Amino acid sequence: MDAIAEFFDTISGFVWGPFLLIPLLLGTGLYLTIRLGGLQFTKLLPALSLGLLKRKDAGSEGDISQFQALTTALAATVGTGNIVGVATAIGVGGPGALFWMWMTGLLGMVTKYAEGFLAVRFRGTDEAGEKSGGPQYYLERGIKGPFGKFLGLMFAVFAVLACFGIGNMTQGNSIAANVESSWSIPAWITGAVLTVLTLVVLVGGIKSIGRVTAGLVPVMIVFYVLGALFILIANIDKLPGAFAAIFTEAFTGTSAVGGFAGSAIIIVVQMGVARGLFSNESGLGSAPIAAAAAKTSHPVRQGLVSMTQTFIDTIIVVSFTGLTIISTGTWNQVDPETGEQISAALMTGEAFSNGLPGGWGHWIVTVGIVLFAFSTLLGWSYYGDRNVERLVGRRGVLPFRIFFSLVVFIGCTTELEPIWNFSDVMNGLMALPNLLGILILSGLISRETKHYLRNDPHLTADKSTIEAFMDGQPGWEQWKAGDVVGSSRRFD
Repeated sequence: MDAIAEFFDTISGFVWGPFLLIPLLLGTGLYLTIRLGGLQFTKLLPALSLGLLKRKDAGSEGDISQFQALTTALAATVGTGNIVGVATAIGVGGPGALFWMWMTGLLGMVTKYAEGFLAVRFRGTDEAGEKSGGPQYYLERGIKGPFGKFLGLMFAVFAVLACFGIGNMTQGNSIAANVESSWSIPAWITGAVLTVLTLVVLVGGIKSIGRVTAGLVPVMIVFYVLGALFILIANIDKLPGAFAAIFTEAFTGTSAVGGFAGSAIIIVVQMGVARGLFSNESGLGSAPIAAAAAKTSHPVRQGLVSMTQTFIDTIIVVSFTGLTIISTGTWNQVDPETGEQISAALMTGEAFSNGLPGGWGHWIVTVGIVLFAFSTLLGWSYYGDRNVERLVGRRGVLPFRIFFSLVVFIGCTTELEPIWNFSDVMNGLMALPNLLGILILSGLISRETKHYLRNDPHLTADKSTIEAFMDGQPGWEQWKAGDVVGSSRRFD
């Protein structure tokens, strides 16, 4: 197991190193920001209104509302990355890593828009009548010829493998470990309960997942953020110093202090970008799979709703976690038992315990991890589901749902260091074909986005108005048809 862990750790170091994914992620986000005129800033408020207040486009084709598509994607992204991932970034890279998580989020918003747009633009309907879309389809349908087919197939394979790592065993393990630590419940009991709950929800498909996440996600985010907000108010005198450290050390690295060993600037950037993507998944290609199921009257509208997911995840939830860890001084705290820096797994819980009266703050983190990780399980099960459908057709979906649910038990009861490393590698390998495809399709994204927003700048147009100004536009009639695709073997 040590050899396997070391093998995947070596590959992860290359994939997430300074010469591959980091420049590709940031470069793609910057390029799209310029090409789309800073869309993530100019259209953020209308997009939030559409996704959170209006929530759905009446009379539109799809399986779930825009709000449910958003919460399904949030369910998959607002997970342990927002708690343990942020702590890992700051624990290794120092406070400056939070700045690079923000940059990854701000640039990632426009990448997430592009993913959501393409997912809806090239979606189809499978043999059971469910919408199916995402990189596994838009790479093949948008990029004609063998290269597009290769990219789509590559993504689908890596996504199915990744869903058992980032979206299953690591989440189950986080739940079981924290529940056992806080309430002394054996891991096998947690595993059995989680397995049954997961199976019950998954059998109902995306409509069942959408209903659960629409109720669960807003509650869990508000619950967690209110606890963090109380800590920040209690430590308000520490916030100026926290922000100064974040912005200064983002460009200088962090000197050794307390239990912290120090970090060079390249480590600060690497940890911030890698953990930022782990948290918000912009460019990873996972969230657009949920976006493809939305009831929407135009791909641009769902793309903008998808964009708000990264804002909520990184600019809100990640910020509260990071500022709590930094303002309470937990990021460089020494573990009294080992004499070394406190581990990332305990860092956020310790920050909440230090920041809230009565020593019960870690319970908020435990409950948060349980809710966040379980919702991530549900979101990623759907991602795996749609990619299995892409690879083998509808007949593979039910066996996958059952197998996915059973693997949860293994995750809850097994040591998982190699799985964490494996997850990092698979995440990176998912992102590569997706980002290349987005760059290749950026001309189509830009052209169709600008046409739509010229006619509906405030996202208030109804379906008939949209029909009128889209009439005769390339691909419009094909998109409205919602043709049956089944699996890749059924493409024209």
